[in-house]
Amino acid sequence: MQIGLFLVGLYALSYILSALQGWIMSTITQKISRQMRSDISYKINRLPMSFYNKTTTGDVLSRVTNDVDTIGQSLNQSIGTLITAVILFVGSLFMMIKTDIWMTLTAVCTSLIGFAIMFTIMGRSQKYFRRQQKNLGEINGHIEEIYTGHTVVKAYNGEERAQSKFDVLNEKLMHSGFMAQCLSGMMMPIMNFIGNLGYVAVCVVGGAMALDGRISFGVIVAFMMYVRYFTQPLSQMAQAVQSMQSAGAAGERVFEFLGAEEMENEDGKLEKLELVKGGVTFEHVKFGYDDSDRIVIHDFSAKAKPGQKIAIVGPTGAGKSTLVNLLMRFYEIQGGKIMIDGVPTNQIKRETVHSQFCMVLQDTWLFEGTVRENLVYCTQNVSEEKMKQACKAVGLDHFIRTLPKGYDTILNDQVNLSQGQKQQLTIARAMIADKPMLILDEATSSVDTRTEQQIQAAMDKLMENRTSFVIAHRLSTIKNADLILVLKDGDIIESGNHEDLMKQNGFYASLYNSQFERVS
Repeated sequence: MQIGLFLVGLYALSYILSALQGWIMSTITQKISRQMRSDISYKINRLPMSFYNKTTTGDVLSRVTNDVDTIGQSLNQSIGTLITAVILFVGSLFMMIKTDIWMTLTAVCTSLIGFAIMFTIMGRSQKYFRRQQKNLGEINGHIEEIYTGHTVVKAYNGEERAQSKFDVLNEKLMHSGFMAQCLSGMMMPIMNFIGNLGYVAVCVVGGAMALDGRISFGVIVAFMMYVRYFTQPLSQMAQAVQSMQSAGAAGERVFEFLGAEEMENEDGKLEKLELVKGGVTFEHVKFGYDDSDRIVIHDFSAKAKPGQKIAIVGPTGAGKSTLVNLLMRFYEIQGGKIMIDGVPTNQIKRETVHSQFCMVLQDTWLFEGTVRENLVYCTQNVSEEKMKQACKAVGLDHFIRTLPKGYDTILNDQVNLSQGQKQQLTIARAMIADKPMLILDEATSSVDTRTEQQIQAAMDKLMENRTSFVIAHRLSTIKNADLILVLKDGDIIESGNHEDLMKQNGFYASLYNSQFERVS
């Protein structure tokens, strides 16, 4: 009766400890996954723009989702199993040594064969696990790229080419996945075989020793049980190691991302600029991208007085957008200085530089949220009146009021905005932000002529008392600029207002007349 109650107590304790182990492991692995995702999210904001020029969005997403999930699931499944297996392994070994040393040596020697095979397979399969995670990132990158540009793919009948590339990547993923799972899947059958081999060896050696009278028959029976308890953890260890290999491969990709070189630390730099007037000076600026030997900006010098409208024109590839990116400190210059009110921008924190500009790009960006949230993005304490005035100024208020919930309509796949309407919304966002300086990069390229005239009037009002940098291909929109900088091959070849440049009858006049001729 006492033995029965003791067994019931042991089983109850086993259940409680197993449940506690599951709870602890789930808590720990989820906290690790959460921390990794937080670290990656923080890292994304600390990496230079050049990193994203050579890394696909899908690959970054794969590290945040697939790799982190693989680590969490593998840890949850394997750590608990590994701990239990090691404890059972050590306990069985202790009981075997205590019972008979020679029988123990027999069981251990056979098990060593299993360990040798297991480590050999691990060494060969690990590279395939790494390749599997890498191929998964590549295929995610391809899918993200094709889905984002599916309109262009369809317009150029590129479905077959996209499918062909997908098939190649899919084949690579299948091969690496097959090799990884096939090699690691061999561990369990091999360890089972080693367990049965140990069982046979113990029976043979034990039988011989029993015939010599060195051990009793009971010792053989006990060892038959011990060998089972000794080899069973080996199979569990093999299974845990297989799972840990996936975690190891995923972990390499995550830590590779976390270990990427960040932008320089800016502690000690200026955090705030007082009473920014908007004077901007470029002094002998030189710049080339990290992944290219070509110098984009050779020796650029210019000065913008507070409140001036500066137009930057030139052929494609002249360095216009690059110049704006340098002004915003999205990239670091390799020579010279860029100054705001006489203070070099490399002595000011990036966030402080960004806070001086409102920016409207040719490529619009809206997130899934209400129209109101998109308009007041990161701008605090915006009144309803100010928001509506900005939308009226760009000709968007009437359209927004026709939406199901007006300014509270959520922008998603069900709400179709034209490219022009998206651009109007981003221009209104810049008006609401109300920063000391303004950057417009082909801001009206996607709207019709009538809307452009309306927006241009609103932009002229917005640019009053603000230093404005305007990149424009339609030269008719910048005729009233205070200063026009004509770029070619990274250098200023002409500068002045519209009338002066037309009188010079140089490169700018040629560009302007060619557009006028095309319009005619």
